[in-house]
Amino acid sequence: MTVARPVRVGLIGCGFYAQNHLNAWSDLKADGADLVAVCDLDAAKAEAAGRKFGAQWFTDAGQMLDRMNIDMLDIATQMHSHRALGALAAERGIAAILQKPLAPTLGECEEIVATADRHGTWLAVHENFRFETPMRRVKARLEAGDIGQPNWARISFRTGYDVYAGQPYLMTEDRLSIIDSGIHVLDLARWFMGEVDYLTCETQRRNPKIKAEDTATILLRHTSGAVSVVETTYEAHRTPDPFPETLLEIEGTEGSVIVTPGEQMTLTSRGKATTEFIGAPLLSWTARPWHVSQEAVLHTCAHMLASFRAGKPAETDGADSLKTFSLVEAAYQSAGTHTSVRPKFN
Repeated sequence: MTVARPVRVGLIGCGFYAQNHLNAWSDLKADGADLVAVCDLDAAKAEAAGRKFGAQWFTDAGQMLDRMNIDMLDIATQMHSHRALGALAAERGIAAILQKPLAPTLGECEEIVATADRHGTWLAVHENFRFETPMRRVKARLEAGDIGQPNWARISFRTGYDVYAGQPYLMTEDRLSIIDSGIHVLDLARWFMGEVDYLTCETQRRNPKIKAEDTATILLRHTSGAVSVVETTYEAHRTPDPFPETLLEIEGTEGSVIVTPGEQMTLTSRGKATTEFIGAPLLSWTARPWHVSQEAVLHTCAHMLASFRAGKPAETDGADSLKTFSLVEAAYQSAGTHTSVRPKFN
């Protein structure tokens, strides 16, 4: 389905991180996005978002979808609500973008994707790390063959930034570092190095005040024969703290690419090394240190909008997202059994 007119967007969830979604959709008005409605269980948050961005506001998602003519629903809520809200959209024939993680478990993820497939509705997952400007720049170098065939990588998200201040619910989740930040770097490992044959994971809970793991170290063997190490933690004590940057090293048959703090990329290609800044300038509504993540939200929403308007699946559609989440599930299984695990989807 190709949509020529403006795409009427509805947003569910007007909390901490959803502010980035609101600003992104506002910026995308010239590209055909029309934010017509917002919803949050907290009436004050819903009203504030509606007034600021010129949208009708609601506290009941079903009521919003019944009253408003919406083409695409951006669901920026916590994962525990995704199955019900995804079904709400699918049953009404409305395209949906679900914030990562898609759901708390792989089984629920499969159910959400199956529901959308059954109703023939467009579905995507808001997985934004691969849409960060630095990661796009790295991908371009790999696709250009600058380092030859990639065969080893380390992809790290290590921070001591107080993520609990803005998202206190993270302290009581049954699963934390792998499903919250690890899912991002696991997606990057797939995106850069290809699908995964099997993985091994070790987790730690270094902060005694939280319920779940705050650190995970994952070793992946890719179907290409490449090996990658994925690291994620909220308990890294380092100055300066690179939050929320993803740091990486990728080696290939003809060179390497290394991304260091400050969004600096050093590319070694066939014996010649160059270093350059690969970030993007601040937007009117972004601020350090969150600007890296905020800008990625804009790029992700832009990709979703363009894909939907063209009648094409998003990069991170349901099928692709199941592959990433199956790595999350395999990582938890491996950590629990101290054995290597093959992901369900690869």
